[in-house]
Amino acid sequence: MAMNRKSFIKKAGLITAGACIADKYSFAAAPLKNNLPRWKGFNLLDFFSPDPRSGPVTVEEHFKWMRDWGFDFVRIPIAYPRYLDIDRSKDILPADVYRISTAATDKIEALVAMAHRYNMHVSLNLHRAPGYCVNAGFHEPYNLWKDEAAQQAFYFHWNMWAKKYKNTAATKISFDLVNEPSMREDMNDQHSQRSSVPGDVYRKVAKGAAEAIRRENANHLVMADGNDTGSKPIPEIADLSIGQSCRGYHPGTISHYKAPWANKEVNNLPEPKWPGQVGDKYLSKEMLESFYQPWKDIMQKGVGVHCGEAGCWNKTPHTVFLAWFTDVLDILGSAGIGFAIWNFIGDFGVLDSGRADVVYEDWYGHKLDRQFLDLMRKQ
Repeated sequence: MAMNRKSFIKKAGLITAGACIADKYSFAAAPLKNNLPRWKGFNLLDFFSPDPRSGPVTVEEHFKWMRDWGFDFVRIPIAYPRYLDIDRSKDILPADVYRISTAATDKIEALVAMAHRYNMHVSLNLHRAPGYCVNAGFHEPYNLWKDEAAQQAFYFHWNMWAKKYKNTAATKISFDLVNEPSMREDMNDQHSQRSSVPGDVYRKVAKGAAEAIRRENANHLVMADGNDTGSKPIPEIADLSIGQSCRGYHPGTISHYKAPWANKEVNNLPEPKWPGQVGDKYLSKEMLESFYQPWKDIMQKGVGVHCGEAGCWNKTPHTVFLAWFTDVLDILGSAGIGFAIWNFIGDFGVLDSGRADVVYEDWYGHKLDRQFLDLMRKQ
């Protein structure tokens, strides 16, 4: 049965159904309700690199395994130059951003179609968008947060994707606007200081993109990653019928231990513990509770929340990783928040993670981390 926007919003709960009038005692006692499904799954990195010659390849049997293990969600982070018809030996110019390669977008659509055959909800994400990427080391002709030309290009790209899925139900696809927004002046320095995008700026860009998407289908589900690289909810857009996406990486001393893109010095870091004293901080579940409380608070305003990326790089001791991630999933699960591990196969994944301290199970030629899989399936 076709679902109109009014009924979808009521069911998917991207906005509150009405004002909550209650005294502080009854409000505190009210059960927490997430107005998004508790999707669970993985990020697929087939189009994460801007270079068409690189990246993993997801095949049908991978979706079969996900489905059989009980997962129902995939997020596809895309570098927008991946589907441009451009000279890749040169810097991207503003005019290049509109040169769409149909052959390249067809490959992305084929992956989406494959996921849908296995009843996966697909979240399309611009990991690198016109004028912004959380990663460094590339040239962009403008700044998404400062330049109107970049914003118009951003809206153009999202309108293009929305047209392709004009007749696809919001229960099957969603559009995650831009990965981990932040302000950073030096795009070439991975470790340069970042700050939050000003709330009014984030609202303008998110609102414009959502309108570009919903011109094609008013029911389309739009998601916005948390501010300050996904760590903080965005109260400025709580009224826009947009879901919000948090992260399952806190604290980075656990999730990104010795990751070169997250640490300037990887050889002099304190050994991770969970719980325990690491450097100048005591790491514990209480720390996680505090970190996720703002996300629970915004859910009380009727905003649906999902954790679009989560997991741990393979240099953290496995026992520490599992202890920490058990607490992360317990907190997310108690709030009804679903999650997506950063990758399915690879250094964050359940297959072929390359950890030195895991007794792997052979899985059709892959190395399966059964303990990790069992942990996710229990949640």
